[in-house]
Amino acid sequence: MMNAESKKAVEHFFSSVRTEFNAFLDARRPEEYEAALSLIRTCQAGGGRVHITGIGKPGHVAAYLASLLSSTGTPTYFLHGTEAVHGSCGQLMAGDVVIAISNSGETTELKSTVLAVKNNGCKVIAVTGNPDSWLAREGDAVLLAGVSEEGGPLNRAPRNSILAEVLTLQALSVALQADGGQTPQQYVRCHPGGALGQLREGEIKSCSPER
Repeated sequence: MMNAESKKAVEHFFSSVRTEFNAFLDARRPEEYEAALSLIRTCQAGGGRVHITGIGKPGHVAAYLASLLSSTGTPTYFLHGTEAVHGSCGQLMAGDVVIAISNSGETTELKSTVLAVKNNGCKVIAVTGNPDSWLAREGDAVLLAGVSEEGGPLNRAPRNSILAEVLTLQALSVALQADGGQTPQQYVRCHPGGALGQLREGEIKSCSPER
């Protein structure tokens, strides 16, 4: 049976998520994504590519978003946050865009990666919870994903900040997909497996917003 302390922790977490989620949504505006969208479209027009990176838990966010962006019309490559300075920057070309995720914007390892990325001639989209951070200052575009508390015991392990980062980048994926005009046929070509890949064209269209 769950003890009282664990039950209280879960209740507090859900309460914290509700508070942080609502505050996050209330503060967001579509215009915040304009600079990031422009950087990516300019990059693609010049034959460049999009990459995404992070250290620790944001690194897992980066891997998910690379998959999501790729499946919705924006081919995106995961750049390992620490391997980047040990040879993985070889996947970069001048003119590429790198999305860099850090809640604090002060993560030492990510600083090294961002500097290496910029030295390779790439633009940086900073995703951070701290608008005054080193990462925000280094970014060519900034997407804010801040929270006031993480919601768990000790208020240390990233929980709410991860939710904010995911939501921020999911919104960017929506903007890019709509801007690119991805068709149902194109989506299914990227996602032929699973239930989504089995949907007929008419069924996909019925689930899509009117353009």
